[in-house]
Amino acid sequence: MKGALQRLRAGLPVGSDVDAMFILPLALVALWSLIALFGPMLALKPNQVDLPHILAAPTWSLPLGADDLGRPVLDRLLVGARTSFVVGVGVVVLSAFAGALIGAIAGFAGGWIDLAVVRVIDVFLAFPGILLAIALAGILGPGIGNVIVALSVVGWVGYARLARAQILSLATREHVIAARALGARPTRILLRHLLPLAFAPLIVEATFGIAAAVIAEAGLSFLGLGVQPPSASWGSMIRDGVGYMLVSPHLVIAPGIAVMVVVLAVNLLGDRLRDRLDVRTRAD
Repeated sequence: MKGALQRLRAGLPVGSDVDAMFILPLALVALWSLIALFGPMLALKPNQVDLPHILAAPTWSLPLGADDLGRPVLDRLLVGARTSFVVGVGVVVLSAFAGALIGAIAGFAGGWIDLAVVRVIDVFLAFPGILLAIALAGILGPGIGNVIVALSVVGWVGYARLARAQILSLATREHVIAARALGARPTRILLRHLLPLAFAPLIVEATFGIAAAVIAEAGLSFLGLGVQPPSASWGSMIRDGVGYMLVSPHLVIAPGIAVMVVVLAVNLLGDRLRDRLDVRTRAD
């Protein structure tokens, strides 16, 4: 009853309609995942140059037109979905694992270990994340693997801060004190009694991290630091189409809408997950 009153005060409908804002972005993210897995199989000629169809407008045979080399934009869009998906998931897995582990150890150990980790985090936060990622990608060289490494080196900081804050908050709970009194090992306390309780905010942070990684990958590919030709990426497709904006705007519109839809769906999904995992907004 209390949860229903909260939804009414917030102007939200009560009942099954509330779940629409969760199901819709979840469906879009699932569709993106399926396209990333099976899209390259459906793309018949993403890298085949077709000079007679250079800058062709959208038609029945070319639903999204062709680019400056006559390659179907739809085929390259399907292939680019896998690039963004691999980078988004890969960056989140690496940065979340490393950041959560470092932050949890720092918060649980305390002392000079915590102080050293906090100082390292402060150093990373002193630099704009995207500029640091560009510098690292430039040093490592172009390529999808190097993009994942560069974005992971930048992205672990947020997870470390969140995990450290959660562990510091949970370390004084009664069950943790009882486990220490019973002689449980520090690693068992950390892995069995603390980290499982910190998973919910970390999962939400990881969801938003996927959207940030997709945008960052598109930005790096736009600058030429991502996947290299002839491989397709939404960012590189936008870069290639900028010079033809007035002639063939579909070259920019199609990948731009793809990035917008994926990022919006992932952010909405993360927002709904945050509401669902927050015990303060659950219905009694």
